[in-house]
Amino acid sequence: MTGTGQSPAKTPGTILQKQKGYVALRLHAVGGEFTSAQMRAIAGVAERYGRGRLHLTTRQGIEIHCVPLSGIEPAVGELEDAGVAMGADGPRVRLVTACPGAETCRRGIFETKEVAARLDREFFAQPAPYKFKIAVTGCPNNCAKATENDIGVMGAVVPAWNGEDCDDCGACEKSCPVSAIGKIDGEYVVDPDLCLLCGRCISGCPREAWTVARRGFVLWIGGTMGKTPRLADRIDGLIESTEELYWLVGRAFAYYRENGRPKERFGRMIDRIGRDTVVREITRRE
Repeated sequence: MTGTGQSPAKTPGTILQKQKGYVALRLHAVGGEFTSAQMRAIAGVAERYGRGRLHLTTRQGIEIHCVPLSGIEPAVGELEDAGVAMGADGPRVRLVTACPGAETCRRGIFETKEVAARLDREFFAQPAPYKFKIAVTGCPNNCAKATENDIGVMGAVVPAWNGEDCDDCGACEKSCPVSAIGKIDGEYVVDPDLCLLCGRCISGCPREAWTVARRGFVLWIGGTMGKTPRLADRIDGLIESTEELYWLVGRAFAYYRENGRPKERFGRMIDRIGRDTVVREITRRE
């Protein structure tokens, strides 16, 4: 029991270790972001209540290991004073991960941290049939592994070619990672069945003959790793507004909470019910 009489297993973000009498403190982060002041405070808590070591988690958070039960309350209090909240475990929404996005990455299509922060505010720590993970990745390079999460948001652009500005250098064909661009009757065309919507043809064109026709998001659902990995299913179409994106994510999560069985991951529920049925229900307007 902690000093407040609460079991450590019931304290958010507190995980019992194999060593009797010790816990790990799992800290909250959005897209792996901490301020330098918060990092100093976290390091101080690890020095005073742990063993002076920090663990960086696969979900871009931090864990402080080897905290005695008597240290939970003061450690959490110091972290909260520094603006660091506790993370989540068990059957609920976990940390929202994100790549750096357009703020610093030349491949980034949108501001990933803004979207991640909104999804965190709406869904973090919400109860679910089982653990539920959300990732936000700025482009189809998929650095944040959107296809390996229950919900994956991916930036995407639809390219357009302007022949008047093209000097026929062929850079677009060379830059396309999946050979989706070809030349037909003197014009460059994109095969929509191959195109990744990554925008490499746009950034790779020295004459700016390729431009963004449409910009938005691709939504992936049902990805999971672990013992039996399952890559996510893509919801067809380009989502062109954040309002539509947040609506769809909310619909997907609500459908999972209503139809998922205890300890059944979202992807396994999709396999049980059927992808087409799940997608139809998620995208259906009332």
